[in-house]
Amino acid sequence: MLILCKETYTMELNMSFPKEVKYVQENRIPVVLCGGTVEYHGPHCSYGCDTLVAEGLIKKLAEKKEIMIAPTIYYSPSSYAVADETSGTVHIEEDVFEAYLFQIFTSMLYAGHRNVYVVIHHQFEQENLKPMTLSYMKASQRAIMRYLENTQGKGWWGSENYASYYDNLDGSDDPFSWIKVIPTMSTEVQNATGYDHAGKYECSILMSLYPDAVKLERLGDIKHWFTESAAEASKEIGDEMVAKSLEYLEKKIV
Repeated sequence: MLILCKETYTMELNMSFPKEVKYVQENRIPVVLCGGTVEYHGPHCSYGCDTLVAEGLIKKLAEKKEIMIAPTIYYSPSSYAVADETSGTVHIEEDVFEAYLFQIFTSMLYAGHRNVYVVIHHQFEQENLKPMTLSYMKASQRAIMRYLENTQGKGWWGSENYASYYDNLDGSDDPFSWIKVIPTMSTEVQNATGYDHAGKYECSILMSLYPDAVKLERLGDIKHWFTESAAEASKEIGDEMVAKSLEYLEKKIV
C-alpha cells in the first residue's frame, strides 16, 4: 500500500497516476505483472487457472510487501499440448507473442521502470523453460538491449561508463536485471508441496486462492489421466502451497 497526502492508494498500475509511478520508480519498488493463459484444465478447473494462481499469489504478496501490480497479460502461447483447438484453449503463436511483449517491455523501459518482475505459473515445472517463458525472457532482453542502443548509442557496453559491469552483475546497476521472469513456485517449493496440471496440487492451490474456480463435482464429466488425482485436492493442501509460494516470492521479488 502507498500513502500519499494522507490518502491510501491501491498499488495497481492501471489505477495509478504519474505521482504514484514516480514514487515507485524513485524508491525502486517492484512492478509485478502476471503472465497468464487461457487453457483447458479439464471439466472441473477453470480456463484461467494458471492466470488466477499467479494473480492470487501476487495480490496476497501485495498485502505483505510494497509492490505495484501491473495489468496481467492473459492471452499467450498456451499450446495445444493438453487439448486441441476445440477445447477452448486460446493459443498465440510464439513469434507473434514475443513481438507483442517486446513492445510492452520497450514502453515500460522508456517510461522509466527499472525493477519489473513477470510471474508465471504455466508450464514452469522444475523451472524448466518452455515456449511461453522463453518468449518473455527473449522479449525482455531484446527490449533492454535495443533501449540501451537507442539511448546510449552503439558501443554503450564497451564504453568506460560500463567499466564496472562485472562488479554489478545481478545488482540494480545491471541493466539486464531490469526485467526478470520468474515462476510462481520455485523448484524447492514444487518439491516441498507438489506440482501438476489440473490435478491434486494445481486444484488445491486454486481452491485456496479462488474456491469458485474449481468444481470437483464435475471431475467425472470427462476423464483424463492428468486430472484423476484432483479428487484428492483440498483447500488445506492449497493453503500450504500458497504459504510456501509466498515465502519464496517475498524473498525473490525485491
